[in-house]
Amino acid sequence: MNARPVILHLVDDATAGGVMRVVEFIRTSADMATFGEHRVLHVKRGKLIAKPFDADILVSHLAVSWRSLPALLAMRASNASKPFLHIEHSYTEAFVALNVQNKRRFAALLKVSFSIFDHIIAVSEAQAEWIKSRGLCAPQKITTIQSCVNLEAFRNLTAPHGPVRVFGAIGRLDFQKGFDSLIVAFRACKNPELRLHIFGEGDQEPMLRELAGDDERIVFRGFAADPVTALAQVDAVVMPSRWEAYGLVAIETLSAGRHLICADIDGLNDHVRGGAMVFRRGSINDLKQVMTDLVADKDAAGNLSPYRQGRLLEERFLQGWAETLDLIGNRRAAVRA
Repeated sequence: MNARPVILHLVDDATAGGVMRVVEFIRTSADMATFGEHRVLHVKRGKLIAKPFDADILVSHLAVSWRSLPALLAMRASNASKPFLHIEHSYTEAFVALNVQNKRRFAALLKVSFSIFDHIIAVSEAQAEWIKSRGLCAPQKITTIQSCVNLEAFRNLTAPHGPVRVFGAIGRLDFQKGFDSLIVAFRACKNPELRLHIFGEGDQEPMLRELAGDDERIVFRGFAADPVTALAQVDAVVMPSRWEAYGLVAIETLSAGRHLICADIDGLNDHVRGGAMVFRRGSINDLKQVMTDLVADKDAAGNLSPYRQGRLLEERFLQGWAETLDLIGNRRAAVRA
């Protein structure tokens, strides 16, 4: 392997979501470039390319499935001499609980798929603990690298002053994000000074608008091309997700000095250390109470999260990659010896 290896990132999610934002951060970061030349290859989901790649290290950002497993095995065989890492962006304990009928069969899929890779990267501590507790891969094969993007613009936002009055919800308008429960909880808060701004698009928009009814305090703002601009308009963000591997909106919110309320689910629990407030998953009453308490707190103002100070999260991300690549390199060297 040369002094500056080529690291090829395989991606099958072309939407403008969290996966692509993390991959773009990796590709464009000057700090990440010290580990190698990061290239990105988009492949069609379920139609992987089984051929030798002109790269020194392969990194999978792919969604594993029974359908893609044969091609994934062929891809591994075609690149047998190269380290092959997998970042698990999708699956979590809550995802399985809510979406998988045959849980034993699904666990078998993950065990077989994870065995193909030299190393597994979990995007949150909660996700890593779930993978290890279910025996989905050997403990020594998994590392946690919490997802990250460039947070400088969020840290540069001025923190809100005065009491919390404007709540925000940012993300796809679909079942996963749980915005239906947020609207119900918000409507139960009768304070006429409150506002709820919903940034996003998705299939659930008609249903969510119906839930909002004639409550003029709830405003649908459409797709937020720039999350910095969206966060500048709110005092607090609510993430009532039904499952969430990590949640970039959470670290952006805390870095922007906004309050964060999230369900105690999956990787969202990782954000408590950064200043997030949690409510009991699925409980509209708990969510309403946390929102009410925050509104009543005269000293709330901006969130004094440690993520406001310096490049803590970016540095943690870089350190995680440095340690993982060193581990892979040492493990390969030991095998050759």
